[in-house]
Amino acid sequence: MSFLSLLLLIAAAILLQIFVYVSIEFWRLWQTYEALRNGSISSEIVLNPEASLKVTQLAPSAWIGNRTFTVERKEHEDALAQVCSFYLVPEDHKPLPPFFPGQFLTFQLEGMSAIKGAKPVIRCYSLSDAPHLNRYRISVKRAPAPLGKEVSPGLASNYLHDVVEVGSSLQVRAPAGHFFLDRSEGPVVLIGGGIGITPMLSMLNWSLSSQNNREIWLFYGVRNPSELVMLQHLETLATAHPNFHVHICLSDLNSEGFIGPRSQWIQYHQGQVDIGLLRSLLPLKPYHYYVCGPTPMLQSLVPALEDWGVADSRIHFESFGPASVSRKNHAMATQGAAQTKHDSQPVVVTFANSGKKADWEPGMGSLLELAESLGIAIDSGCRSGSCGTCQTIIRSGAVAYSTAPIIDPEAGSCLLCVATPQTSVTLEL
Repeated sequence: MSFLSLLLLIAAAILLQIFVYVSIEFWRLWQTYEALRNGSISSEIVLNPEASLKVTQLAPSAWIGNRTFTVERKEHEDALAQVCSFYLVPEDHKPLPPFFPGQFLTFQLEGMSAIKGAKPVIRCYSLSDAPHLNRYRISVKRAPAPLGKEVSPGLASNYLHDVVEVGSSLQVRAPAGHFFLDRSEGPVVLIGGGIGITPMLSMLNWSLSSQNNREIWLFYGVRNPSELVMLQHLETLATAHPNFHVHICLSDLNSEGFIGPRSQWIQYHQGQVDIGLLRSLLPLKPYHYYVCGPTPMLQSLVPALEDWGVADSRIHFESFGPASVSRKNHAMATQGAAQTKHDSQPVVVTFANSGKKADWEPGMGSLLELAESLGIAIDSGCRSGSCGTCQTIIRSGAVAYSTAPIIDPEAGSCLLCVATPQTSVTLEL
């Protein structure tokens, strides 16, 4: 064998070894990706039992009905003092039950009766911190009157800002809600618009303190820099956790007072959080997406994520106002069932007192959203079946629940925020 032939044989052997090694590594990574995508739990992605124990060990059960809390501290969180955090401690000084990061508290604001001249106002506000055994925190944005409309400013938020002080008592129901962070260690994308950042803060604070290696991306959209909430806190978290990536989107990047990025750990973008930005920045991984913000954000992002190929089971969202978000895959799945059930007959929803009616189709959202689209004013609080504010009498027909309500409505009534018509139905509204 000549020297050249021997050299070629050695080179071929080396290339073959490299090829085999690369193929094995690719197969291993692909198997890991498939396990993540299909929701499998591998030896590298497991529930964190120690993190769960930090919250649940020796924790009491949730209470029934209202419990009295005292405001221990108030603290403004933005440059214009439009967002205020309330630190709440139980008046009975007993330990608090844990909650899932992303859930909310329901408040019965009895002190507003004299102001509004009606029954107590019920409102829900997201918990904005990780679970603690001795206190809760909510962060509330003052709601101004809409520009150009003869409408009063937000009664509940302004009442909390202006009337409730340190030492005030508040009636509070236990943490509730179906929008919360899963406790696996899979990669996650958090998207908050405006005051929709509050449940994301709860998720962040818990995860970064209990899951050191979890990959987290935060996309936070506001109109201008003065609306940014807890910016210093986000910077501190990003500096301490290299697996936490912060991207802030400003609709008005040139707004007065903006001095550019505060540090290398936070990236700024002009415009809104959109699918183009996500696609340009996120690596190819099976993320879970959590979205909370105003209706236009949800109506834009949720369908765009579906079009991008993100599975329904990996898109989680919550709105802090009236929202009707069409889920394409869900609508397609329920359309066939609805046609079979109703033999292709239209489902008609009649609002007796207001004299309005409309055909309902799968994908149109809850009965509350349908009523709001017809201009029917309805008191509502939690929008997840936990406060009972939107309870309405059913005169005829039947309803079904998209998610099980946390409280049981009275016989012959339904909770509009989580109800859809099972047959043609007449409601006393």
